[in-house]
Amino acid sequence: MASPTGTTDAPFGRMLTAMVTPFTSDGEVDYVGVRRLATYLVDEQRNDGLIVNGTTGESPTTSDEEKQRIVSAVLEAVGDRATVVAGAGTNDTRHSVELAKQAARAGAHGLLVVTPYYNKPPQEGLYRHFTAVANATDLPVMLYDIPGRSGVPIKTETLIRLAQHERIVAVKDAKGDLFAGSQVMGATDLAFYSGDDLLNLAWLSLGAAGFVSVVGHVVGSELARMIRLHKNGDVAQALDVHSQVAPVVDGIMLRAGGAIMAKAALSMVGVPVGPVRLPLVDATEKQIAELRACLVAGGVKLTDE
Repeated sequence: MASPTGTTDAPFGRMLTAMVTPFTSDGEVDYVGVRRLATYLVDEQRNDGLIVNGTTGESPTTSDEEKQRIVSAVLEAVGDRATVVAGAGTNDTRHSVELAKQAARAGAHGLLVVTPYYNKPPQEGLYRHFTAVANATDLPVMLYDIPGRSGVPIKTETLIRLAQHERIVAVKDAKGDLFAGSQVMGATDLAFYSGDDLLNLAWLSLGAAGFVSVVGHVVGSELARMIRLHKNGDVAQALDVHSQVAPVVDGIMLRAGGAIMAKAALSMVGVPVGPVRLPLVDATEKQIAELRACLVAGGVKLTDE
């Protein structure tokens, strides 16, 4: 299925949020909440794409069946007007291939495939892993380069090699090596997406297609405006937006981890999504107080006071 918001230079759209997975109070997936959150993110926070079943969606603790139902629920809610990208990456190539096929059957518009974690494969292993997943379906693939979690970076020469695959079209970069990213962009047609909210504006300055954000849960519309301003050449106003949302980035990304704090922030803006699953734990009272101060400083309107 074709992406409803993709373009040649931004195949998955420009403003995407890595969506949390709503849970009920007893820890089950809240599929009504999934549809409600997806609608809020697209219609109110102006996201033109959503990543589901990623790290922020607590993919390590959701089952394959839950992942399939989450993709289907999000597509039902917003699939006609937003690109829905399904996380399919694990540290087991065969399992990743099956998740990719499952997402394709559900109707996803694309795949996010993270570097295999924990087992620390060599670069040749990364190449074969990503190629196997890309060969499994007809969906476009966004690679997810996050050595802080995976333990292994996707090296520049490996990215250039992978770019030759017709379905590997983008990179979500959470490696933070701006120069290496610019080298890859200069040598290939891969679209780069900032996967680190701290570096969103910096990536735009190097030609990134857009963002895969966590803070987009509550300031997505502002981040979308930053992208538009920068693409239109108004760098000064884009910098103003960056400065405006900086406290929000601080509160969500630098305190206790994205999924934990994003869920706490959503509760504060009137979009409750329930708890996190172990081994994550919900934000403490101190963390919530700090987050509230950061959201207020960033101009986010709270509804829980």
